[in-house]
Amino acid sequence: MFANLTGWHLVIILVIVLLLFGATRLPALTRSIGQSVRIFKKEVRDDDANATADSGTASGVRTDGDATTAASARRDTDTTP
Repeated sequence: MFANLTGWHLVIILVIVLLLFGATRLPALTRSIGQSVRIFKKEVRDDDANATADSGTASGVRTDGDATTAASARRDTDTTP
């Protein structure tokens, strides 16, 4: 999609952005985008760390509550005389 962009295309895009937002608001806009990207990357790293920690502790271990619930569900559905 962006493979056909040349230097002139980028210059035109920058001029349009400059006209839309103005020279005074452009630094604040880029700072805000950079901060958003930083926060997004931090959250992705935190989610990966949490997923790794969660998968290591609860890897298929069944508690007694799960076993009794499954047994009572089987008894409730079993209607053979």
